[in-house]
Amino acid sequence: MRLRLWTSLALPALAAACSHAPEPAPPSLPPTPVESPAPTPMPAPLGAAVISYGGEMTQGGWIRGTLPNGTVRATLDGEPFPFGDDGEFFAAFDRDAGPLAKIVAVRSDGSSIESEIDISPRDWPIERVNVARTPGGEPTEAFMKIRQPELDRIAAARDLRTGAEGWRQDFIWPVKARISGRFGSQRVYKGGEAGAYHSGMDIAGGAGTAFVAPADGVVILAAEAPFSLEGNLLMIDHGNGLNSAFLHCSEILVKLGDHVTQGQVIGKIGMSGRATGPHLHWSLKWLSARLDPLLFTGPME
Repeated sequence: MRLRLWTSLALPALAAACSHAPEPAPPSLPPTPVESPAPTPMPAPLGAAVISYGGEMTQGGWIRGTLPNGTVRATLDGEPFPFGDDGEFFAAFDRDAGPLAKIVAVRSDGSSIESEIDISPRDWPIERVNVARTPGGEPTEAFMKIRQPELDRIAAARDLRTGAEGWRQDFIWPVKARISGRFGSQRVYKGGEAGAYHSGMDIAGGAGTAFVAPADGVVILAAEAPFSLEGNLLMIDHGNGLNSAFLHCSEILVKLGDHVTQGQVIGKIGMSGRATGPHLHWSLKWLSARLDPLLFTGPME
């Protein structure tokens, strides 16, 4: 009896010892917020798709203007040309340019804007000579050994990009005197053979007369010794592919790399190189196009 009593009393105690109280539920957490994706910024509108310009739209002439906002590349008749960070540009037309030119501006969004320009023809002064062209005009090998390095220097100078801003200015005459030779004039010999046209403006100032920079620029060539044809040659970069050349100087008063300002005296007139008398030959070129200086300055007053 004692044993049964102990057993009956011990079982409830064992059951109590093995029982577990239920664990409390973990506290509920607030839901994790789901972040919305940031909105994709929309590109700013590029503005009006217009190429604006003005100038001398004729053979040997030029224009200045503004390209559309966002322009990253511009071409004239398929050839790329430089322009300013503000979209301002300069472009020009060769002496023998055709009747129509086309500017294309490509923008950062891939769109392109076109503008066609009517180029008026010029009545160039042509002198017809009733004699055959003198034979033997081809340069000799000995001459080309001298001449080719000169041509290479001129080409290398024209390839320089100095960041000059003179192309934005209205040009002035480098010197005022009698005009003795006009841009674009040409001889046609008996039989119809044409000689090379005159590539600049000849100004017959007296020997030693000072001449000035027609616009701001940087000196890209200042001959240390006379070239075979040009004599003492001075070249100024006006920026964006536009440059001036001054031939036959008696003296050059600036040096390579100098920054010059419009109206600054840069040289003196002479007859060095192939010249029959003292005069200043002033030529202008934009990229590969030869230009008429008279269309930059207007007539002398």
